[in-house]
Amino acid sequence: MLKPDYPITTARLLLRPFVLADLDVLYDIQSRADVARYLYWGPRTREEVADKLAERTGMTVLEKAGDSLVLAVELRATGALIGDVNLFWLSEEHSQGEFGFVLHPDHHGHGYAGEAATEMLRLGFEGLGLHRITGRADGRNTASARVMEKLGMRREAYFVQNEFVKGEWTDEVVYAMLASEWADR
Repeated sequence: MLKPDYPITTARLLLRPFVLADLDVLYDIQSRADVARYLYWGPRTREEVADKLAERTGMTVLEKAGDSLVLAVELRATGALIGDVNLFWLSEEHSQGEFGFVLHPDHHGHGYAGEAATEMLRLGFEGLGLHRITGRADGRNTASARVMEKLGMRREAYFVQNEFVKGEWTDEVVYAMLASEWADR
């Protein structure tokens, strides 16, 4: 089980549970076509974002395989919500998890995704004791691939046209890190 102490503080960020007051900013992020471009969902309506936000407010603990931890990413200097990070407990038997991140495009290119994602890896390996954590991205999403590479993750697979998403066949790239690699980094 993993129940972090919140907020989680990094050099420039706070990772915290979502609250209902995050609706306007989360809608600004999730309603954008450029944000949803490489995700399974398209731009969301305000009502869809409100429904997802209500779910996210309860995703603060990993109690069993199948649970997700989804946290708001906030700039410490300004208090601005700039995106989210997540950790999904895939399997207790195989000690595996998966993580992800989504940031508002205005905050790309500053290292925030890597800073927040590092904390998800730390929580997974050091907090939950996972053996292996993966990250997946659309094959066209070179920015996310670069983030995972900078984190020291290894590219394990590139699946050509393996999923039909939003009316088109898409490629998928899979990165992974083992607990031993995390400890040796």
